[in-house]
Amino acid sequence: MPEPIYATGKRKTSIARIWLEPGEGKFVVNERTLKEFFGRETCEMVIMQPFDLTGTRNQFDVKANVHGGGITGQSEAVRHGISKALLQVNAEFKDALKKGGLLTRDSRIKERKKYGLRGARRRPQFSKR
Repeated sequence: MPEPIYATGKRKTSIARIWLEPGEGKFVVNERTLKEFFGRETCEMVIMQPFDLTGTRNQFDVKANVHGGGITGQSEAVRHGISKALLQVNAEFKDALKKGGLLTRDSRIKERKKYGLRGARRRPQFSKR
């Protein structure tokens, strides 16, 4: 049996570790099924994007470990990891995945709170007197 392909995907504070191997399209996320873990159709659609773009739906079994963040960030981290793993499978997928914007790590994370402010940028109300 060939060794599974490993890749890491990230989004916000979520990190997904992905193992991809030839199969019939089974998904296991943190030892649960895709529907069980995410429960949203939108998250499922987001995760399946790399397979749809490359035309490899139901050709690979995916095992994923995800931690950190919420379900949207986690699903996008899984998508990023799958895209990177598919690139290792076949380098010709690069154009399609790049065009779809799936290889770029979305680095937008929450800005930290600063001292003297109410949040990252929100200032306390100014009082002249």
